[in-house]
Amino acid sequence: MTASQLTPGAPPAPPAAVAAPQTVIRGRSRDGSSRLRALDGLRLLAALMVAGYHYAGRNGEISQAWGGSPAHQFPTLAPLFAYGCLGVQIFFVISGFVICLSGWAPPVAHHRPSADRATPGQRRLRAFLASRVSRLYPAYWAAILLITAVFALPWVAYKALPPSEVLTNLTMLQQPLGVDRVLGVCWTLWAEMRFYALFALCVVLPGATRGRVVLFCAGWTLAAALAQAAHEPFLDTALMPEYAPFFIGGIGLYLLHRYGARDPIAWAIVLVSWLIGQHYAVAGLWHAPSATAFSYRSTAVIIAVVTLGFALVAAVALGLLRVNWRWLTVAGALTYPFYLVHEHLGWVVVGALHRTLGLPAYVTLPLTVGLMLLLAWLMHRFLERPLTPALKRAINPRRPAV
Repeated sequence: MTASQLTPGAPPAPPAAVAAPQTVIRGRSRDGSSRLRALDGLRLLAALMVAGYHYAGRNGEISQAWGGSPAHQFPTLAPLFAYGCLGVQIFFVISGFVICLSGWAPPVAHHRPSADRATPGQRRLRAFLASRVSRLYPAYWAAILLITAVFALPWVAYKALPPSEVLTNLTMLQQPLGVDRVLGVCWTLWAEMRFYALFALCVVLPGATRGRVVLFCAGWTLAAALAQAAHEPFLDTALMPEYAPFFIGGIGLYLLHRYGARDPIAWAIVLVSWLIGQHYAVAGLWHAPSATAFSYRSTAVIIAVVTLGFALVAAVALGLLRVNWRWLTVAGALTYPFYLVHEHLGWVVVGALHRTLGLPAYVTLPLTVGLMLLLAWLMHRFLERPLTPALKRAINPRRPAV
């Protein structure tokens, strides 16, 4: 997928970026742990899949950085990296699981009745909003400004956007507003925001119950299918038929985690979501063999990767994948800032290491990933850790009960 396919107004393109961030994954798992660390590991795995895709699994600006097609640099690995874009679907499944987990929890803040006349539903919604905004925006703002500054350097061969468009990008609403994106990968954040809005209005505001969550999954599945049949742009935008089954599948997997493996309705949600999800993955990523294409993706492999993503999250949900490695917590924390910066800054780093310094491609690739992970750690340590709780308190200040 080329950069032109990432611009607003272009025809829909196959997923090409890692999906959006998650909250810190907390909650009581079936083995008594207070954190589902394995999901952090899956998130990092999905992020590395997509990084491989962006660095060596397609053409576009990365070809300029390498000085030629990545297929020439990595003749053996490039066909495998071409499947890395499916990390997006895995991320969306994880997102459905985690957002259902966090949205089900009651608000922890107590309020003075005389000072806060909000209803319980409004307080739940405000807490959910504070959690999402404080998690999404600090690293996102930093990535927007950092990449704009780097692209504005005279020796960097990539074009920075005009100031007005950069400022619009800070809202994270650039896509519906028809503004070019500073971050090509941020289309996944727009998908996540729409999921958050649907879940907040349909589940968080009225209060999460098993029946309400099941109804939400069933209703969204049917509505998304109708939107696909109607070919109405507004319905496609609001209901996201091509991404909905992955979010819904993640919610179904959380129901299995919460209520156990003997829940036939939860299994039905997961099964239907997998069946529909693999359809959209194949429809978006498969093409007939062509000598001009960068690579050929097999239908069987696409289905297998989607199935593996569902299966791994299911293994975590059912307590079959139990790990308690503390470094996975750090890995999960780095995933979001890594996702934000790895693509565009990766172009610059690859060009500097490979073309300027002359390092071999097989050295440049892991070194670039390592440098992007180091930058992600710096962003997490010095931006997210201080700013996320401060922003969360600003949106949803806690007032001690009388």
